[in-house]
Amino acid sequence: MTEVSSLTGRLLVAAPALADPNFDRAVVLLLDHDEEGSLGVVLNRPTPVGVGDILASWAGLTGEPDVVFQGGPVSLDSALGVAVIPGDEGTSQGSRLRTGGGEAPIGWRRVHGAICLVDLDAPPELLAAALGSLRIFAGYAGWGPGQLESELADGAWYVVESEPGDVSSPRPENLWRAVLRRQRSELAMIATYPDDPSLN
Repeated sequence: MTEVSSLTGRLLVAAPALADPNFDRAVVLLLDHDEEGSLGVVLNRPTPVGVGDILASWAGLTGEPDVVFQGGPVSLDSALGVAVIPGDEGTSQGSRLRTGGGEAPIGWRRVHGAICLVDLDAPPELLAAALGSLRIFAGYAGWGPGQLESELADGAWYVVESEPGDVSSPRPENLWRAVLRRQRSELAMIATYPDDPSLN
């Protein structure tokens, strides 16, 4: 088996030609990527459901829009919390969340840089002081071993670096174009691709 170079923490930006309606103009943050498969959440699919309607205790910690996002087509009845914790790992606010003698943080797991997964079963007040922003996702996007690599080889996705602000973008409907536009390559031109290719 070939070694998989981890893309954890990077963004998958759907190519305009990607035919799957679940991922039309999607921007996916990869939370895990290894030889066993990949898991991520779609950052730009807000739903009309308010966070307070399903997870009232976390509602005060989410940014605008304070709605649940559809993280992907898998396990829509489960919720994932993704947040930005400012500061470097092990310093400032991050160190206050660590257990006395252990290495594991209480209530969250760092994914990449300042981006972390939040344990939604933990008491929100434990994390309130440290969270820079929080998004709640219903469901996730998942790929089996080698499946994502096959889609990448077919040109279905562009892989780009994430920025902490991507998780909490106040205008998620513009995220696909915004992420492409900031690239220093020919990908920036794809941001101008029309929603309806027949208009091109």
